[in-house]
Amino acid sequence: MRALVALAFTGALVLTGCTAPDGGSSAGAPVASVVSAAGGSATVNGTAGSSVSAAAACENPVASYAPDGPLPAPGALPAGSTMAAIRDRGSLIVGVSADTLQLGARNPLTGQIEGFDIDVLHEVSNAIFGDPDRLQFRVITSGQRLEVLEQGTVDVVARAFTINCERWETIAFSSEYYHAGQKVLVTRDSEAAGIADLAGQRVCAPDGTTTLERLQEYPDIEAVPATTHTGCLALFQQGKVDAITGDDTILAGFAAQDPYAKVVGQAISDEPYGLGVPAANVDMVKFVNGVLEQMRTDGTWTAMYDEWLGVLGPAPAPPAAVYGRTP
Repeated sequence: MRALVALAFTGALVLTGCTAPDGGSSAGAPVASVVSAAGGSATVNGTAGSSVSAAAACENPVASYAPDGPLPAPGALPAGSTMAAIRDRGSLIVGVSADTLQLGARNPLTGQIEGFDIDVLHEVSNAIFGDPDRLQFRVITSGQRLEVLEQGTVDVVARAFTINCERWETIAFSSEYYHAGQKVLVTRDSEAAGIADLAGQRVCAPDGTTTLERLQEYPDIEAVPATTHTGCLALFQQGKVDAITGDDTILAGFAAQDPYAKVVGQAISDEPYGLGVPAANVDMVKFVNGVLEQMRTDGTWTAMYDEWLGVLGPAPAPPAAVYGRTP
């Protein structure tokens, strides 16, 4: 029965694996093509900013670069900037999930990738092009997030990307746009009240995530890695693991899909989400931070929360931006 509940979603995942070749963009036409992370290299202006220094600052990992004043109009982007190069190319190339419900997942009815993370990217696209749909999606796993940014094959990554000091050493982050916490998903009849009650049990988390790393703090738990969060869900529904651990945003999507599952426990970590940007493109980070500031003040952030994350409860105040980082 439980396997049947996720049948439509599983079918969508099969589609996720079938990625199209890198598509060009045409003026006046939305770009929403999907290519694999291993597709052709994207041209990103790496000379517009300076690299983040590893010594720079990890006293506060959520501190980012302050915007350079009000956002420029799409037709008035600074000459020679990363944003102007993206505009001239015709699309914003973004690394996303296509199987993380509520954040970035393919709708099995429309075939479109949608969610909270995706809507943030639509806002960035609108600020660059005056068109929210000039996005070219590259579907990536959690473990590929750093790789595609370090290689410069995407302009931005929005994939439940926790900001931390180690990652700042090789990439740059926007200011925090969502604050999540790590919890666990168990069967509805489980007596576990949190992760501390799962000693001797098998708990799944995706490769390349802070949630998998944190399982090392619980040596009595058998950590089971999977390629994606949905890989964990498949193992859970097949009875091959007893629980899944991950950010509450992600687990809420799974619980909404599976009536035989529930999310339990207090958060055992803070997971501040930021948009990942290649380290050299400091001007792009500042620009994105301007977009996020606008979203916080004009109600866009709250409307997006209500649409995608309302299952977690009433919308909180958006995370306050923290600045002070210098190149």
